[in-house]
Amino acid sequence: MTFNPNADIGGGKTSKRGRTTGIAVGGGLGVVALFLLSQFLGVDLSGLAGGGGGQPAGSDTALEECQTGQDANERIDCRMKGAAASLEDYWQAAGPEIGLDYTGPQDLVIFDQAVSTGCGNASSATGPFYCPPDQTIYIDTSFYDQLESRLGASGGPLAEMYVVAHEWGHHVQNITGILSQSQDGQTGPSSNAVRVELQADCFAGSWVAAASRTEDASGVPFLQPVTREQYAQALDAAAAVGDDRIQEATQGQVDPHTFTHGTSEQRMRWFETGYEQGAGACDTFSVDPGAL
Repeated sequence: MTFNPNADIGGGKTSKRGRTTGIAVGGGLGVVALFLLSQFLGVDLSGLAGGGGGQPAGSDTALEECQTGQDANERIDCRMKGAAASLEDYWQAAGPEIGLDYTGPQDLVIFDQAVSTGCGNASSATGPFYCPPDQTIYIDTSFYDQLESRLGASGGPLAEMYVVAHEWGHHVQNITGILSQSQDGQTGPSSNAVRVELQADCFAGSWVAAASRTEDASGVPFLQPVTREQYAQALDAAAAVGDDRIQEATQGQVDPHTFTHGTSEQRMRWFETGYEQGAGACDTFSVDPGAL
């Protein structure tokens, strides 16, 4: 999607964290964080639990230079800030639709290579993730290059913002208690792990449908209406991170018993459900396994 050039994105909750040297990936990562890390790469990080202390976090700097929609159209870090501003506005309005007394995440942190979080230490290899203890989204924007080069996505601004919207969906799940209630350690096509991810995709789709109506403090819409091409790029990004496609690419075979994120078809379908029906249609936990 394209931002309206004169939209005010200055209020987006986004900062950039300076590179932290000497971080050992996985030191002290919490169980909840391990469940959520590698949202898109499908990597099993359970072996990283425990061991190693956290390193001090690098300094955070506000993206003060990112103030307008034009900035968001020209720079990826400003685009993340603009997406955050739009998502905050959307969920303030959509919260009551799902019985949610909404409060936003603490921050969206853009980092370089490695980062220390409330969940422990992580690296770019984990992919974008949401950390429940500090209610913060973390992303190294180099992931978008991997999404295209490694996973075959077509890319594009909306595909990038879909990633942010998906992680924002995990924050919504956290403050509603869904995340804590779904932690049972199970995997498979109809597991709670898969239902969590598909619901976050559905939430992302609901935001995309409403994004051109989210407004800054002066009533200027943040974003212009989505085009067919942009919508297709977002769907393509959702498909690229399906369990089946990732397993086929990395293992040469698909093992449904180990699914934690859902198939490409499921991820696209639930994104479309949110887009067409809104956040109120995103209750993946009430759906029978065969219809998931």
